[in-house]
Amino acid sequence: MSANLLQPEKIHIITFKITKGQINSPFEFDTVNVEGHNYKLDLDLSFNLGEQLIRADFTVTVETKSTEQVAEEAAGIFSFTFVYKIENIEELTSLENGETIIMHPALANAIASITYSTSRGILLTRFQGTALSNFILPVINPNDLL
Repeated sequence: MSANLLQPEKIHIITFKITKGQINSPFEFDTVNVEGHNYKLDLDLSFNLGEQLIRADFTVTVETKSTEQVAEEAAGIFSFTFVYKIENIEELTSLENGETIIMHPALANAIASITYSTSRGILLTRFQGTALSNFILPVINPNDLL
């Protein structure tokens, strides 16, 4: 698998869905006391090599951190599913021991990057007007998701 096999124009987003979207914001919660956020990220990839497809299931869980003791923090959980068609997937993947799929690092990075950055934009709009409106997914190394 050569490093220059990744051709971005051969990566297509076929399907996108928000599979879960929930924000819990207690009525008495005051955003003035929010000093930051705790968050957790989860990315799972699955493959259909015959159809040249990669499915990325991405979940973001976020909770406020308040400066004062509160009965309940504001929290949210969003799950996204992206289905990508990779025209040259056979050049960017290999099968190890007949069952384990090995993905070229550049393809893995591209899928993680596209999934993460697209989800960031969606969350920016979904969190507007809520107790989580100041949360923005930070810039990260997408390889940390893999």
